[in-house]
Amino acid sequence: MIDSSSSEQVPFLDLSRETAAVREELDAAAARVLDRGWYLLGPEQEAFDQAFAKYTGGAYSVGVASGLAALELILEAHDIGKGDEVIVPANTYIATWIAITRCGAMPVPVEPDPATRNIDAARVGEAITPRTRAIMAVHLYGEAADMVALRRLADRHGLKLFVDAAQSAGAEIDGSRAATIGDAAAFSFYPTKNLGALADAGAVVTDDAELAERVRLLRNYGMRSRTDHPEIGTNARMDELSAAFLSAKLGHLDDWNARRAEIGGRYLAELAGSDLTLPAGGGCWHLFVIQVEDRDQLASHLGEAAIQTAIHYPVPPHLSDAYAGERERLGALPITEQLARTALSLPISPFHSDAEIARVISAVRDFF
Repeated sequence: MIDSSSSEQVPFLDLSRETAAVREELDAAAARVLDRGWYLLGPEQEAFDQAFAKYTGGAYSVGVASGLAALELILEAHDIGKGDEVIVPANTYIATWIAITRCGAMPVPVEPDPATRNIDAARVGEAITPRTRAIMAVHLYGEAADMVALRRLADRHGLKLFVDAAQSAGAEIDGSRAATIGDAAAFSFYPTKNLGALADAGAVVTDDAELAERVRLLRNYGMRSRTDHPEIGTNARMDELSAAFLSAKLGHLDDWNARRAEIGGRYLAELAGSDLTLPAGGGCWHLFVIQVEDRDQLASHLGEAAIQTAIHYPVPPHLSDAYAGERERLGALPITEQLARTALSLPISPFHSDAEIARVISAVRDFF
């Protein structure tokens, strides 16, 4: 039976809890910005860039307006555009594809490894053509892709290796931050991310000094000074308030990720043996995504128990209306399509209580 001992809802994510936990630090950060009266490309941006580069292990971090802007700027800074192909996961949020398309290049999807749900490195080689310029990996749900294999493949074919790290702030591979293995990584600080701003924001992390400098140029109208515009850039700057808030939160990120890992481990242990597929790993556990044939019924069952869930992602990019005109080229991607039909995300955040997680586990078990 559904546990009705508590009528209070278990939220999928309640950002007000996170804000309350660091409210004094956020208030102090906002006060610094307001008192200084400097709102763009100022000391808060510089301080966060330095701190985030150090945190990720990259030589440079360049704050930008969003995760999508970070992806687009990486591609543009490498002069990737019309006539070029970029290999991309079939199973990802559509923003990864959009960045490639908006730069004029063509996304070439590769199916995921069913166990990790990330791009299958063994399939990438089959997708490389003379027009391939880069591989765009994604650390989906916070779990790092097989960057060692992808790096080896990219080097063998003379390709760039980029990472959509939007969901993976803090993820590691063999003790190293996962973002530093590629040529450049794009981070999103959308409010729901493990490290989230209070608005849209993002960053490009790289060890390449020339790339970092070009991204800085392109994010700000291609402008070196008010009278010097060597390139046609865009407006993709991170604001000072977002940078200040992110600096305040960055010091808590490892602790927050540790709590996510604790909850993820509990789910793995206590849901084992149920008639569902559990994640193979977790990385920084941005999401806890199970797979179950009766996904909609389970979601409804949990809803009746006052437990919120989410679906990441019900419509894969190749089946979206945005790519309807390329459906014939893209073809069927059955592993990705099965994930879209069966994936269900359970609540996981640093601010869920043990009692709330116990309710989720009990309700999932009850369904089976």
